[in-house]
Amino acid sequence: MLEQSNMNFDVCVIGAGPAGMAAAVQCSMTGANVMVIDEQARPGGQIYRAIQESGHPHGHIFGPDYLRGAELVKTFNQANISYFSGATLWRIDSDNAVYWSRDGKAQKATAKKIIIATGAIERPFPFSGWTLPGVMTAGACQIMMKTSGIVPKDAILVGTGPLLYLLAVQMSDAGATPKAIVDTQQSASYFKAAGYWLNAWQGRNYIAKGLTLLSKIHKLGIKRYTSSTHIEALGSQRLEGLTFQSSGRTVELKGETILAHIGVIPNVQLTRAMGLEHVWDSLQVCWKPKLDSNNMSSRYGVFVAGDSGGIGGALVAELQGELVAQKALQDLELNGNPITKNNDNPIKAKINKELSVRPFLDALYAPPKQALAPSDHTIVCRCEEVTAKQIRDHVDQGACGINQIKTFTRCGMGPCQGRHCGSTVAHIISDKAGISMEKVGYYQLRNPIKPLKLGELASLTPAKSSFIKKYNKGNTKYEQDTETAY
Repeated sequence: MLEQSNMNFDVCVIGAGPAGMAAAVQCSMTGANVMVIDEQARPGGQIYRAIQESGHPHGHIFGPDYLRGAELVKTFNQANISYFSGATLWRIDSDNAVYWSRDGKAQKATAKKIIIATGAIERPFPFSGWTLPGVMTAGACQIMMKTSGIVPKDAILVGTGPLLYLLAVQMSDAGATPKAIVDTQQSASYFKAAGYWLNAWQGRNYIAKGLTLLSKIHKLGIKRYTSSTHIEALGSQRLEGLTFQSSGRTVELKGETILAHIGVIPNVQLTRAMGLEHVWDSLQVCWKPKLDSNNMSSRYGVFVAGDSGGIGGALVAELQGELVAQKALQDLELNGNPITKNNDNPIKAKINKELSVRPFLDALYAPPKQALAPSDHTIVCRCEEVTAKQIRDHVDQGACGINQIKTFTRCGMGPCQGRHCGSTVAHIISDKAGISMEKVGYYQLRNPIKPLKLGELASLTPAKSSFIKKYNKGNTKYEQDTETAY
């Protein structure tokens, strides 16, 4: 891979997960000048985190679905791509000017086409005590396992969804069998999911994998509490346990670690800040960018691939990366020659087949009501310590828009910029005011989308171009040091 001083590219890919890697490789194979910006030190994204070309030291624990990423990483590493790892993207302008920071210095590039592959984030699961030390997400646990080989012992897993069951098996294979699984899935979900059974049959291999995981959990003797509600973490200064209701009785479990998970939602921070159109997906219960059949957004030349455009999984992300790469290059000319148009019907057919099971899974593992309408004393905004009651009180006073609530309570103004509270705040407003999520809307996001130091921002303007140059007397070191910024 290359790092170039020329910061004008044909294609800029944001993210080096399965979608981003596949898109970048496909573009580079045509001879396009491609750059990839990614926050992580190595390619792979969350699903293939820490994997190398040779695999992973503990690959047998994470399974074949994880290990297949090694070949994609190898192909990516060998491609002619300008790869900027450890880079924090904080702005993309309407003219496709891309800004990011790396090693304490901001940089700028321009691209003819933009491919956004920022993936998903875990859906927030607020319950009383979820801010206590010892409560973390299932995704965070997987990061520890993949990068450091650290596995918490006697952990209590709470929530629902395939990742929760997969993690339980992986932890057991690593020698740290969880104490219990507190499953929030309700029986009504099975009836709703049954309506999508015919479509799900095309993706029956996913259902088979799920049944295999549940069978392993049973054989391992991991206690699984079903239809769990009224979940609360116990403790004052640190986590001491978990209490909940299951099968009509109250259960209390002692423990020092809780791993919570109720699914993932698209990471829309960048697409929102760019002003792209978004739509509400009532089945996946999330906002996602409005895309056409070729995954192009409402802004011409800006494409979205992978889970950042709607949850589909790693295989779908990889296929969508290949699709958007083809579409992004079709109206470009490389070396004076137009790109040959390829037949995209086969790849679209593969995508549709892989996505056929999603409605079934989305209905089966719907987020619990407690996560969408938490109790009054539950902290919703962790950054500003705003409770659900404070939000409801403002709704009672007539504040029915999420940006009004943001102004009154500072929800979404903290370091996370609404990533961990945005969806919950919107659901509370919708539930309390009895209005649709479309009417509630989402936070108005502004650049920079990640924390930015003044020194990084200033590094974009050398001293010789600084607006204060005319006020200098010519006796400062900056007059001679044109690389230093004011």
